[in-house]
Amino acid sequence: MKRINGKAILYIIGKFLLIEAGALLLCLIASVYYNESIAPLLQSALITGGTGFILTYILKKSNKEIGKREGYIIVSTVWIFFSLFGSLPFILSGSIPDFTNAFFETMSGLTTTGASILTDIESLPKGILLWRSMSQWLGGMGIIVLSLAILPILGIGGMQLYTAEVPGPTKDKIHPKVKDTAQRLYMIYLLFTVAETILLIYGDMSVFDALNHAFTTMSSGGFSTFNSSIVETSPYIQYIIILFMFFAGVNFTLSYFAVHANFKKVWSNEEFRKYLTIIFLFTITITGTIILQKFQLQSLTANISSFEKIFRDSLFQVVSISTTTGYVSADYLAWSPIAIMSLYILMFFGASAGSTSGGIKIVRIILLAKHSYYEFKRLVHPNAIIPLRLDKRTVPEKIITNVLAYIIIYIIIYLFGVVVMSGLGYNLETSLGSVVATLSNVGPGIGNVGPMDNYAFLSSPAKWFLTFMMLCGRLELFTVLILFSPAFWKK
Repeated sequence: MKRINGKAILYIIGKFLLIEAGALLLCLIASVYYNESIAPLLQSALITGGTGFILTYILKKSNKEIGKREGYIIVSTVWIFFSLFGSLPFILSGSIPDFTNAFFETMSGLTTTGASILTDIESLPKGILLWRSMSQWLGGMGIIVLSLAILPILGIGGMQLYTAEVPGPTKDKIHPKVKDTAQRLYMIYLLFTVAETILLIYGDMSVFDALNHAFTTMSSGGFSTFNSSIVETSPYIQYIIILFMFFAGVNFTLSYFAVHANFKKVWSNEEFRKYLTIIFLFTITITGTIILQKFQLQSLTANISSFEKIFRDSLFQVVSISTTTGYVSADYLAWSPIAIMSLYILMFFGASAGSTSGGIKIVRIILLAKHSYYEFKRLVHPNAIIPLRLDKRTVPEKIITNVLAYIIIYIIIYLFGVVVMSGLGYNLETSLGSVVATLSNVGPGIGNVGPMDNYAFLSSPAKWFLTFMMLCGRLELFTVLILFSPAFWKK
């Protein structure tokens, strides 16, 4: 096995830092428009861009060939570098002066987790708020996929980065070349972002707030510019956000086909149909339990608007949690135990593979369920050959093994995380909620990290541990955990 090409890794990380510097400079527009100090964002951009320029200039003549090992290292470390330099605006502006908190908030943004330590979001400068939202937008489709779309240099070994960045069980490509695939997916991503921005503005949301919420909806991130998240917004705004959260949870390859009016291709996708079914069943279940709870407490107002609000809150939270966006329209911890448990289960599920959501992903749940069912059939008919099919295609045994391994490792990591958080002194409910909320990139959880709370009260060790959980969840475990394997580093 060849020696790891460290120079190529540093060179490509330098290119990524130049992208981040460009994004920071774009946020200066908000600072200038609202007459704020441009120093924090400008200094951050200069430091980030300067570091990126030095790395690329020094190493421009080095061998840039990369393989799978370099791809895994780049994908994991670039998120750390992005978070490290991305925390500079928070620190330099004094918005989050503590490094641990600033790094936590930035990693939460880039991994689209949406777990925040901020207690007064609306007091932050507009430029900083825009950077906070843009970090989620960049992380939503993936920094690597973004770079594949706009950096020709990553055409060399680009497939290795794409494989590491999108490690799900299926990797549908809409073009033979990975760079062209990335460009088309990003055009869909951009199209949805623009469309949502326009529709939110039409609903009397300011241009600034509309843009920020479009960034954090399409990325399944959930950072809001309001202290109360989406609670105090109009029904129209909430329904628009529900719609685009749903879009963000769909495989973007299917969105590409939908935009090109190939709806037959979309409906024939088994994961999409199950995604719709899960949202429908959980919404009906939670709506029913809330109505029953209010009826028992004699607090139910029997009119259409009351039932509509219950339905809207239920649908909003089901879509928000299942897509791991993490927006909040109501305090779901005040709902019935069945409703809370339903949302807790959804935190593990996530939405579709190939979307911006986190979690286990529905396609893995489908394959696990089918594999378990077929095992029962094989026990009854031991000589029968029963292939596992998805979308009328036989699923290779290698993918089934990968799915089973992923789910087992996910559960082990989750339980380990709960033990660690409990060992750090937090109650069981908070430990259960904080680990699934960060590992699945949801944001709000249960316990003391519920929808009306945040992560500010946690100790520094807890924040660093949960930051690691965010990274593992965003890169779907294997990409990060493989770096801890001794075999990975052997020549």
